[in-house]
Amino acid sequence: MRVAVYLPAEDKTQWWVDMLQGLLPGWDVVSLDAAADPETVDFAVVWRPRTGDLARFRNLRAIVSIGAGIDHVLADSELPSDVPIIRTVGADLTQRMREYVALHVLRHHRDMPRQLLAQAQNDWHAIVVPVAPNRTVGVMGLGNLGAAAATTLAQLGFATRGWSKSEKTIDGVTCFAGQGGFDTFLDGCDILVNLLPLTDQTRGLLNASLFRKLPKGACVINCARGPHLVEDDLVAALDSGQIKQATLDVFHIEPLPTDHPFWSHPAVTVTPHVASQIDAATGGRLIANNLMTFAKTGTCDDVADAERGY
Repeated sequence: MRVAVYLPAEDKTQWWVDMLQGLLPGWDVVSLDAAADPETVDFAVVWRPRTGDLARFRNLRAIVSIGAGIDHVLADSELPSDVPIIRTVGADLTQRMREYVALHVLRHHRDMPRQLLAQAQNDWHAIVVPVAPNRTVGVMGLGNLGAAAATTLAQLGFATRGWSKSEKTIDGVTCFAGQGGFDTFLDGCDILVNLLPLTDQTRGLLNASLFRKLPKGACVINCARGPHLVEDDLVAALDSGQIKQATLDVFHIEPLPTDHPFWSHPAVTVTPHVASQIDAATGGRLIANNLMTFAKTGTCDDVADAERGY
């Protein structure tokens, strides 16, 4: 079996080539650009492939996304439509997202940005907030990561609700589904967490119309994909006070340009796409196991639904 690997940074590509080669004894692992005979490549392991990169491998059996999302693969306008795409998911990614969401929901709940400002001003300022059961937190997207995050928030005591395209049932979480339940879900959400997959239907969903449906002074956390957010609408909502604070882990352009206004906005916390960033060693083991399973059976548990986008 031959595997071609591509990441935007050449040194990272070679690191992954070497690492996967050690995990796949008897296989041939090469960088995508070094695959001299495209006809012999069985699998491609990629992050943000370039347009046309994958179309030249005419015998490709599957494409592996180095990450849970597949939108970066589907963005290739020349992508072969009949090749399965395998997501990289697992307990490690889920745990990391649980930690990130809990951390930043608690930060907003306890108004830590304001507390840190008081410290910077030598201001002994007691900030008293409602207890968690009196704070409503909404999670948009109830897939593996969203359901785990919502469960964690409910276990912390928050009045937790979730919204998804199709109906879900999660212990301790009030679930809403479809367009008919969306506005009801948003109404009263003090803190909104976005964990939706990026699709044509969800692109730009975090916009001025949505922000107006939240209570004045609500907080927003986006740890899904940058294009979910209409950036100018968020800045306007923050400046008007409709949105009190925002935590953003994902952006339209990454790395976030150094002159971007989010860096200096007093109500925005920026993190560099680390909410559920898997460590490479764990990711490599997950990918190797999926590749070996797929090679033997023609499928694996983490094959995505390309039509749905996740």
